[in-house]
Amino acid sequence: MKRIPGDSVDECAPLLVFADDWGRHPSSCQHLIRHLLDRHTVHWINTIGTRPPRLNWDTVRRGLEKIGHWTPRSGNREVLPENLHVHNPRMWPWFRSRADRWINRRLLGRYLKSLIDSLPAPPIAITTLPIVADLVGLLPVQRWVYYCVDDFSEWPGLDGDTLRRMEALLVQRVDTLIAVSEPLRDRLTGLGRDAHLLTHGVDLEFWQRPKDGVTIPQLAELERPLVVFWGVVDRRMDVEFVRCLNDQMTCGTIVLAGPESDPDPTLSSCRRVVRIGSLPFSHLPTLAHEAAVLIMPYADLPVTRAMQPLKLKEYLATGKPVVVRDLPSTREWADCLDVAETAEAFVEDVRKRMTTCLPQGQKIARERLAKEGWEEKSSQLERWSLLKKAAPDVICCS
Repeated sequence: MKRIPGDSVDECAPLLVFADDWGRHPSSCQHLIRHLLDRHTVHWINTIGTRPPRLNWDTVRRGLEKIGHWTPRSGNREVLPENLHVHNPRMWPWFRSRADRWINRRLLGRYLKSLIDSLPAPPIAITTLPIVADLVGLLPVQRWVYYCVDDFSEWPGLDGDTLRRMEALLVQRVDTLIAVSEPLRDRLTGLGRDAHLLTHGVDLEFWQRPKDGVTIPQLAELERPLVVFWGVVDRRMDVEFVRCLNDQMTCGTIVLAGPESDPDPTLSSCRRVVRIGSLPFSHLPTLAHEAAVLIMPYADLPVTRAMQPLKLKEYLATGKPVVVRDLPSTREWADCLDVAETAEAFVEDVRKRMTTCLPQGQKIARERLAKEGWEEKSSQLERWSLLKKAAPDVICCS
């Protein structure tokens, strides 16, 4: 890649990043930002999130977690990478009404203006969330970048109408838009703006070499072979695919690893399904090593058609057979894995791969993962974010 002569950039500008809590989930934004810390000071703003409070245990647990972040505490804190500063400004957990948004604009604006005034230069603001739309034009930053990672308006359990309105406002106000998938870029185009496409990356060495000494006790007593899914277990999962697989497996265990958010109760009646909860990110290569097949049984929904699952390239990097639902994000990699349109085809593919392992053709096709590293992805994010006029045609290929 090379810049067109005359491009105006600020090579060392500080970055102000709005996203989910640092360290809570291994998000694409965190992977990208880690690779920019040698060149930029980053102020990461932990937000309140996009899920409205409800009268349930998940809301209580999350609320206590946020209150803990806001309360000064003594004792050990997480050791952060050099040049990374994590902030936990107080926020109001609603955005639906004008009053709610006014409160958050006041709370965040006051905190962030003070932070920005303390910096040696105005930062570049990058957000993965629509809920900061009211801050654009309020904060003294160089420019705004919307890194669109999901269609949150379609996510189960979120306030879709509010997020849709705030995203439409955000899209009109920011300087640069970057989407992680073609459907997301098309949706932003439908809102009247062009966007860059930046698909997810992968750390090949991390996924190909499980960490020495890591064991997963929850797997010890499970019947083999293991058919494994990791990620959020929620209503995006097609339970019919899982149920059919459960009914037709004559041996082995279906392992679902990850946090749960109102999953379909039908999962509890599947005798071969074991839900082991969240694992440390560093344990996932070991989980993959223990698996015979990795699966991604997402339902065909608006939210899953738009997303690009971070785990897709992670699955492929492990060297294990992978069976997925036919979705826009999986078709590009169809030569590297098995793609199923129906529950019956999904079951057939999984059962076949449990005994035949990874075909040589799929193994060769996966060699193109070598060009999908996070280092190059982060450099592209940096180039598009730093350009003062970052329309899609300001970068040309050499």
